[in-house]
Amino acid sequence: MASITVVSPLAPAAFPDLPIIDGVAFSTAAAGVKYQGRTDVMLATLSAGTVVAGAFTRSSTRSASVLDCQAKLGGASDRTAAIVVNSGNSNAFTGKGGVVSVEAITTATAQACGAPSERVFTSSTGVIGEPLPHERITGVLDTLAKSASHEGIAEAAQAIMTTDTFPKGASASIEIDGKTVSIAGIAKGSGMIAPDMATMLVYIFTDALIGQDALQTLVSRSNAQTFNCITVDSDTSTSDSLIVAATGASGVDVEGQDAFADALHGVMLDLAHQVVRDGEGATKFVEVIVTGAATNADAKQHAMAIANSPLIKTAVAGEDPNWGRVVMAVGKSGAAADRDRLSIRFGDVEVAKDGWRSADYSEEAAATHMKGTDIVIGVDIGIGTGAATVWTCDLTHGYISINADYRS
Repeated sequence: MASITVVSPLAPAAFPDLPIIDGVAFSTAAAGVKYQGRTDVMLATLSAGTVVAGAFTRSSTRSASVLDCQAKLGGASDRTAAIVVNSGNSNAFTGKGGVVSVEAITTATAQACGAPSERVFTSSTGVIGEPLPHERITGVLDTLAKSASHEGIAEAAQAIMTTDTFPKGASASIEIDGKTVSIAGIAKGSGMIAPDMATMLVYIFTDALIGQDALQTLVSRSNAQTFNCITVDSDTSTSDSLIVAATGASGVDVEGQDAFADALHGVMLDLAHQVVRDGEGATKFVEVIVTGAATNADAKQHAMAIANSPLIKTAVAGEDPNWGRVVMAVGKSGAAADRDRLSIRFGDVEVAKDGWRSADYSEEAAATHMKGTDIVIGVDIGIGTGAATVWTCDLTHGYISINADYRS
């Protein structure tokens, strides 16, 4: 795998100070699954009563871990639970051996943590098609279980990284009926990023009290507007997993509380944006806003065509306001459009209006916007009220350097 030595220029200044979530403890280990000299296994233990919701890749070649987690969602929540994650090997396209590895890891974790195996959720990320040396993971589980700490979430974020250049974390705290409810989340993701969902692993923890069905509804709804609205390279992974765990330790019932729904959505959106900002080789963060489409679904289809266009992404990398490529992407998207009603802007600079270049268009002003690190491409289709926003990054030589050498 190509050596990652430079932190993304779009990275936040530092990893955030995340709140401790009562009922959750973390530990990490350097098991040598693939990487040497760094942690690559993370264990999160969850107190009895924790409810778990999630969203996963819909790839037809999804991994054994994903299939196992999907089967376990919605089960009884009265016992202790655990999440085990390894980086460096995705345990995908590994046949029956992949299933054996998942069973071995869940069984060993259950024994180490005193949890039933049906309450152990596993994730693997890394190279596809190579057998997972699961004995390296099971060999450190007893130590991980004994060393788990409520303050270990930052180290957990480090352990799950692959080609990431920085660990990703986000949080929120809200007041409901005079009591504080906290949310803390971590994620990994840098390449092979596209719905549904992306090559990313996301783990969000809260001390809110909420039923599994209600939590799943919130997670699914926000996932559609956050992680399923980002793309780095249009490639969908075999291993995407989003797991949200609510311990209930705050004693605050959040069902039907808009404040909690908004806070959870905010944490998910923050993490989704960080994944894009750490896109492999990225130097620009791009927001694509489409309005005036026939439907919201059409708006998203247009937006993703723009966000996934290599011609647009390389133009952004070269700081070239090549709006003709936006016209191309809208035309090829397959969603309804009218050439003579189309309007385009870069930031606040109107480029085209009603199917023609704007009379007062300034190439210099558009080029100035493209020199920034946060780029906005706005498109109004002009035929309806449908709208969507998606996020992407530019495409640079750095992406090639990382992925041409990924398995070595």
